[in-house]
Amino acid sequence: MFNLIKNIISFYVDGFRSMQLGKKLWAIIFIKIFILFVIIKLLFFPNVLKENFKNDQERSSYILDQLTQTNP
Repeated sequence: MFNLIKNIISFYVDGFRSMQLGKKLWAIIFIKIFILFVIIKLLFFPNVLKENFKNDQERSSYILDQLTQTNP
């Protein structure tokens, strides 16, 4: 079992080493993922609770009120 896992890992490591174009494509993929999840989150999803409330008690009471609020 251990030998099988070792062979599979070795297969992928050797394949990645011999890539030329693939390494550049993987770099582009990781840069895009970084941009999507980090930069866009910072720009479009600010931490509203930290901006509007001073401490955790106020934040938790606001969330509790919003979750338990009933609409007529």
